[in-house]
Amino acid sequence: MCRHLAYVGPSVTLSSLLIEPAHGLLVQSYAPSDMRGGGTVNADGFGAGWYPGPGDEAVRYRSASPIWADASFAAVAGATRSTAVLAAVRSATVGMAVTAPAAAPFAEGRWLFSHNGVVRGWPDSMAGPAGELPVTDLLTLDAPTDAALLWALVRDRLRRGADPAAALGEVVVAVAAAAPGSRLNLLLTDGTGIWATAWDHALSVRTTDDAALVASEPLDDPDSWTPVPDRHLVVAHPGRCRTTPLPAPDRPAPAGPSTTGAP
Repeated sequence: MCRHLAYVGPSVTLSSLLIEPAHGLLVQSYAPSDMRGGGTVNADGFGAGWYPGPGDEAVRYRSASPIWADASFAAVAGATRSTAVLAAVRSATVGMAVTAPAAAPFAEGRWLFSHNGVVRGWPDSMAGPAGELPVTDLLTLDAPTDAALLWALVRDRLRRGADPAAALGEVVVAVAAAAPGSRLNLLLTDGTGIWATAWDHALSVRTTDDAALVASEPLDDPDSWTPVPDRHLVVAHPGRCRTTPLPAPDRPAPAGPSTTGAP
């Protein structure tokens, strides 16, 4: 089912978020605490995205290997600092590609995106939502996977000027209607804020005056984290966080920022 996290705040090393914590993504790759029946380990690749400097576009490191087997990344992570990071370890759904391009984060410009979960009935269930996309977007997916298609659906809305919270909410509700039983924890950042959904899977958030961190599982003492209620959208920035319920799949999706709780 994958595990992911996003951080915005003071400059930190990638290692301090992914490798060093007692329950960071390194540990979650081989000993996750809440997979909801979606596998037992996250060994089908990993990735990390970050921002080299203020105003820069995101860069990525992605691999089809388990994070624990990639000594090169451990060295890179210890020497790389950023004020924003999005990273994930992957447990591939049976039948889906295990390649570096299939690993999150997916990216365009300053946007970084990840999906933790599964789309039921893939690929037939997604024919309707996919049909709304430009043909070139379908022909240039990073990989033939549910996560890559979810990113294309979110990205299409962002390109058309949608508020990030609205983009995530609309996609989750549309996909939940088309593919009932799907688990749709989506995670998005532009390097300044974090937008995420909790839909039939676990998600937690921690904010301080100068930082925000959203993760599938707490990286350390669970008492310092707040669980995100199921079927809610969370918008987190340093010093503030807001969660709002997502509508049921048979109701209209949020139409704009005023209905999503975006600060």
